[in-house]
Amino acid sequence: MNSYFSFSDKVYDVTEKYPELIDVLAANGFENLRNEMMRRTLGKTISLQMALKSKQLNADSFERQLVEAIEQQRPALSTGLVEAKQENGGEVKVKGILPCPIRVPFMEKLEAWFAAQPIQYDYSLQAASMGLDWIEDDLIQNEHKGEEALADVYLSAGFGLFFDRKRMGKYKENGVFSDLTGAKKLNSIFDNDKIDLKDPLHQYSILGVVPAIFMVNKEALGDRTAPKSWADLMRPEFENSIALPVRDLDLFNALLLGIYKEYGEEGIKKLGKAMLSSMHPAQMIKTGTRKAEAKTPAVTVMPYFFTWMAKENGSLIPVWPEDGAIVSPIFLLSKTKTAEKIQPLVDFLFSKEVGEVFAAGGKFPSTHPEVDNQLSAEKTFLWPGWDFIHSHDIGKLLKDLENVFFAVTGGGES
Repeated sequence: MNSYFSFSDKVYDVTEKYPELIDVLAANGFENLRNEMMRRTLGKTISLQMALKSKQLNADSFERQLVEAIEQQRPALSTGLVEAKQENGGEVKVKGILPCPIRVPFMEKLEAWFAAQPIQYDYSLQAASMGLDWIEDDLIQNEHKGEEALADVYLSAGFGLFFDRKRMGKYKENGVFSDLTGAKKLNSIFDNDKIDLKDPLHQYSILGVVPAIFMVNKEALGDRTAPKSWADLMRPEFENSIALPVRDLDLFNALLLGIYKEYGEEGIKKLGKAMLSSMHPAQMIKTGTRKAEAKTPAVTVMPYFFTWMAKENGSLIPVWPEDGAIVSPIFLLSKTKTAEKIQPLVDFLFSKEVGEVFAAGGKFPSTHPEVDNQLSAEKTFLWPGWDFIHSHDIGKLLKDLENVFFAVTGGGES
């Protein structure tokens, strides 16, 4: 249970205290709450629990959505800290971003671990929605200091800044970072004949992934055959009818790389032609509760986590691609020079305890070999591979692919 609200609280009381929740509730089917009179009348008669049941929403997903909205407006965490930041001249410095759905439970465990350590840790760990610009700005401002300006540990998701040779990549190539997890084998779903997330150069450590799957709207689909693979999304009948996570830059970058690796530049163009809109998953869930409309996407590409928000027996059907869910990695960069000092932290971050937070709390499959990710054998993954990653300037490639994509869509998001 979070520290902001209880499901027994009246909707009016919660939205009065946290006005930012009005948009979240509206996106989940309570559009009438935007009307102040309706909020003051209807909102005083129903609790969050009643609202949850009326739309058949998943309780855990709904709660995390509300908490995320609150914490994007207020830096306070459920642990009582003013923000996920502490800078008191500690011996070890940690920076990065965390996927929003697991940020709160992850920080609870991490802060408890920090408190039990004999040395001081400085850290700044923001929600993924904040982006990586603040880290990049810090790197640019302190570039003259070289390696000394870097944090000892970085946590992040996606293929952006930390794979860009102009920024973090140049440090990676000089051996500044090492995989300190000591893992000889990863979780079997990420360590098999089809996929291997262990970096052969022993520089990056991957803690988990954000899988991208399809949510099909049966009503908007019409008489078209539902897509089962990424290639299916490129069929002519799906032009201008697919919602893509352009606003979720980490996942969008993963899509661009995954499609390019499998289908080349032509695949990127077809994906661009298929895009109807860019939606937040909560918006997509909302459109899926209405009857099919001209602007309702037939298919939405979205993080696996958000599929748990869809009500059973509704018009929205989750589809795990037969050729594998494209993944955005949640990775760890550990400084070689301070390896001895940071080893206990790395061991904790790559522990079964933290892995279970990823897998259960956020439905982001963990790479830890002892974690049960509760995924059936047919739920496989699509990964560009380390050879591809290490042989390309990923930062430059992503910019090139974005240009190709948006040239087809008309130059921007709809």
